[in-house]
Amino acid sequence: MTDTSAAVPRIAAIVLTMNEERDLPDCLMSLEGVATELFVVDSGSTDRTHEIARSFGATVLMHPFEDYSKQFNWALDSISTDAEWIFRIDADERVHPDLARELRQTLPGLPADVTGLVVPLRIRFMGRDLRFGDMYPVWLLRLWRNGKARCEDRRMDERVVLNAGRSIEVRGDLLHIIPKSLTEWTAKHNGYASRECEDILSPPEHALLEGVAGTRRRMKQSVYLRAPLFYRAFAYWLYRYVFKLGFLDGREGLIYHFLHGFWYRFLVDAKLFESANKHAPREARVK
Repeated sequence: MTDTSAAVPRIAAIVLTMNEERDLPDCLMSLEGVATELFVVDSGSTDRTHEIARSFGATVLMHPFEDYSKQFNWALDSISTDAEWIFRIDADERVHPDLARELRQTLPGLPADVTGLVVPLRIRFMGRDLRFGDMYPVWLLRLWRNGKARCEDRRMDERVVLNAGRSIEVRGDLLHIIPKSLTEWTAKHNGYASRECEDILSPPEHALLEGVAGTRRRMKQSVYLRAPLFYRAFAYWLYRYVFKLGFLDGREGLIYHFLHGFWYRFLVDAKLFESANKHAPREARVK
């Protein structure tokens, strides 16, 4: 890939993969005119992921997967680049043309103390862009000056955190495409639920998040996780689907907000209940 303007700082994009031949082409295609370097860090794909990555000019690195944060931090330590900016993007995400244009216009004029860019994530589920239910925009730090950020050491909900400077918001969406079948989606989130239980039962050390991401995490820690098991899942779904107008996202929204806002949260609570009662004597079990 080549830089579209000498005035635009160089960007190195990092994509973590494992059998991503379905999603990877559109992801890498969306980075045309944005990233000057592509790094695909793979954890053992057996499909055409490597072939596809190299066809786009990406450098492919191999490393066994333990969890997302460790894999991404390994990538930060292992890629060889002199690019000024690093871009974290997943294989099922796409850079919207508006975001690409915003980055080309914004990056050249940024003062040195701006070390991170926070972008809005938009979820596309079963072909429909979700606009309600507190799901848009989800602001995420996805670009930062090389060497100025690390990924938190968490099993779930890991975020990139700046170690110097400040961040600003930019417009234009980063699209999160969910084309997978519901069978794949629920199986994946079953695994997520187990990992989230590990984080809840053994809270990891992590930096204090700022902005919207920090507010969401503080609310989860101080309000949601202190509410009664099971009831809080229903309350959260009610908040999203009714009070945050999730019902306006149509049938696709009904499916997503119920599965993500109620079923998944209920599953996490069920696994917490199971863990608490597994070895406890009957009289000491959680009620």
